[in-house]
Amino acid sequence: MAVTLFAVFQFCVALIFAPLIPGIVSRVKAVFAGRRGPPLLQAWFDIAKLLGKGAVYSRTTGWVFRAGPVVGLAGVATALCLIPWAGGGALLSFNGDLVLFAGLLAVTRFVTIIAALDTGSAFEGMGASREAWFSSLVEPALLLGLAAIARTRGSISFSGILGITSSAPIGAGGAVILLVTGALFVVFLAENARIPVDDPSTHLELTMIHEVMALDHGGVDLAYIQYGASLKLWVLGGLIVSLLVPRTGQWYLDFAAGIAGLAVVAALTGVVESIMARLRLVRVPQLLVAALAMSSLGLALGLMTNPPPAAW
Repeated sequence: MAVTLFAVFQFCVALIFAPLIPGIVSRVKAVFAGRRGPPLLQAWFDIAKLLGKGAVYSRTTGWVFRAGPVVGLAGVATALCLIPWAGGGALLSFNGDLVLFAGLLAVTRFVTIIAALDTGSAFEGMGASREAWFSSLVEPALLLGLAAIARTRGSISFSGILGITSSAPIGAGGAVILLVTGALFVVFLAENARIPVDDPSTHLELTMIHEVMALDHGGVDLAYIQYGASLKLWVLGGLIVSLLVPRTGQWYLDFAAGIAGLAVVAALTGVVESIMARLRLVRVPQLLVAALAMSSLGLALGLMTNPPPAAW
């Protein structure tokens, strides 16, 4: 019962504080630029303002366009249920849930793409095409990375991989953990449309990828998209933190470590966006292939150094 209550607590905390992640990123970037920067709660202010506005729909769009933001947000929220980012058990846990996790992220991307295509705009179609192109490299890197961690930790469930009973400090299998963590950080940047893959604050139309697909959305729909983006930052950031931070078995210590780790990931994202430029489109696949190679190498090391678990 205690694990279930803690899982509910984790889920609620993530729902409430997820918009803090883009706030930390913006503040770090502002420090590098010598500015004060927006408030940490600016994302919440923007979402609240959008929720009070009405949406305008083009006559060329249909139900697909309207369903895209809702289904996308639901997919990310369900993925959040699978990640015990502060230890313990997840709100939703079963053998093979890591495959569902990857599938949910793919569904959110798919509905965003078809919603953009439903507008009939060649401009949004260009962004959708780029998103599909890059996702074809991101998804294998994510799946192979999860497979490597599952083999190393001897479980095919996130609660077993990241929970108290199976998580351990980096030691045996440390090379696998580091390789997969590096790959997942690239996936984190790509999935969330961050530099060097994409620039979420760009206004150059021909260089947009993710942002161009949300140009026709407004009001409540845009609020769902922005809130879903914050949740995705939290979900993937929590996955990275859970791989690196050992569990103590004390819920308050694990919770504090999870929050601190997410703040570090957000700050590191701000540092990356401050010291690096956005890659040319033809260079982005090279970065994603490097992540795929790290995940593949991690899986190969896991297969060579760890005997098959009895559960397999």
